[in-house]
This record gives sequence, structure tokens and C-alpha cells, in this order.
Amino acid sequence: MGKAVGYLRLMRPVNCFMMGIAVIVGATLASPHDLSISWLNLVYGFVTGFALTGASMAINDYYDKEIDAVNEPDRPIPSGFIKPKEALAFASVLTAIGFATAFTNTYLLTNISCFTVAIFAWMVFVTYTTVGKRSGLPGNFLVSTCVAIPFVYGSVAIVGEVRLSVLVFAFMAFFSNTGREVTKGIVDVKGDEMENVKTLAVRYGQKNAAIAATIFYLVAVLLSPIPCLNHVSLWFIPLVAVTDFGLVTCSFMLLKDYSRENARKVKNIVLLWLAIGLLAFVAGAIG
Repeated sequence: MGKAVGYLRLMRPVNCFMMGIAVIVGATLASPHDLSISWLNLVYGFVTGFALTGASMAINDYYDKEIDAVNEPDRPIPSGFIKPKEALAFASVLTAIGFATAFTNTYLLTNISCFTVAIFAWMVFVTYTTVGKRSGLPGNFLVSTCVAIPFVYGSVAIVGEVRLSVLVFAFMAFFSNTGREVTKGIVDVKGDEMENVKTLAVRYGQKNAAIAATIFYLVAVLLSPIPCLNHVSLWFIPLVAVTDFGLVTCSFMLLKDYSRENARKVKNIVLLWLAIGLLAFVAGAIG
């Protein structure tokens, strides 16, 4: 039982579920009328997003095991629940599942495109884990690219191309997640200093990192009215307003208190606002 719980924590199921939903959201934004016809592609797309995200989380924890021993000692690997080799084996299985479902599609041209996007997403994350992680802000951008890609993937899975409306939402996800990654750097500053990870918090101090995170959050908020012009229904407005209010509130919280403890709280709360943002995207597309 403990081993199963360890694997579950390793893959971070909430993150996996959000990425799977993001694929469906991207498909819905691209062509809501085609969802009933291509529902099987949505199932495959959800599994791809879920599995590849789980694989990336496991790979990340494998490479972060020394840092997590300082910053997050209760994580599955440093706590001893999961051995490092077991984490890699688990990641390999999830990767195989993700690639298989990416290539399983009802249309040949579409499944080739989906497979290509899936490989690109995997390569971006591997680049982050092996090279970009210690680079600080460039590494944050790589992670946020992985967060934005599921929206693009969903569009490709349904219509074989990336629609403009999907790109708007992808950029909103990119900037808000970059803010969260910078915030996470404040939380992990002690271990990152020991491992020479050049996050903004390590290089320029926690206060400047808090300012940078706030800028990214606010850029995402400023982008949110754009879909209201012609891409979504009015149902989008109340939910995205809640998300915007939450991101602005978290920004003030972080600027007021950029301690490690408060940054951890903000990082976790932002994940909730991002989840509500996903609901806003869905409501706006199908309302």
C-alpha cells in the first residue's frame, strides 16, 4: 500500500489531471462542434497528457533527489518510499503509454501531428531536467512551455492545426505558470543555493523574485480579457474573473511577505486559481 501511495505521489495526479483536461480544453476551443464526432481522440489526448505529465514528474523527482532531500524530504524518493531506479522505470512505463496514445488516432495525418507534438513536449521537459533546471528563468520558461503545450495538442488532435483562440489561452497558461515557477524558486532557495541552481531568488534575492513572479501573474491577468472579444461565451467571464482576482491577491500576498513559508502558501493557492481558470476556458468554449 505504501509503495502504491509513493508512486501516486511521485506522479502528482492533480497536475496530471489538469494537463489531461487542458488537452480537452484545447480541443474544445479549437472546434467544440467536432467533439462528439472525435470523442475517442479526446480520450486518447487526455491519457497522453496525463501519462506524459506523470512521467515528467517522476523524472524530475529522480534528478531532484539531492535537492529534495533538503527542500522536500517527505517526497517519495528522499523519504525512501520509492527507489531512484523504480522512479525511472515508472517514468518509462508512463512515457510509453503517452506516446502510444498520441499515435493512436482516427486520422493518419492527425496522429502523426499529435505524436510529433508529444515528442516535442517530452524533449522540452528532458532538456529542462538535464540542462535547463539550473539555469533559473530559462528553465522556468521550459516548464511553462510544457504546461502550455497540452492546449496546442488538443487543437491538433481535433482539427489538425493550432487555432488562434487556442494560442491565446496557451499564452495565459504560460505566463501564470512562469509566475508560479518563480514563486517556487523562493520556496526552494536554500536547497537551490547548495546545488548552484540559478533561480531568480538565488541570483537576485527573494524580494526581486517576488516582484518578477508578480509581473508574470499580472501579464496573464491582462491577457484574460482578449478572449471575451470574440472567442468565448459570456460564461467565461465570471470564472476567469475569480481566477484574475485570485492571481492579483496572491501577487499582493507575495509582495507583502516573500518569506519561504508564505511563498509556499502562494504557490499552492495559485494551483487552485489555475484549476478554476481551466474551468473558465471550458465554460467559455461550450457555454
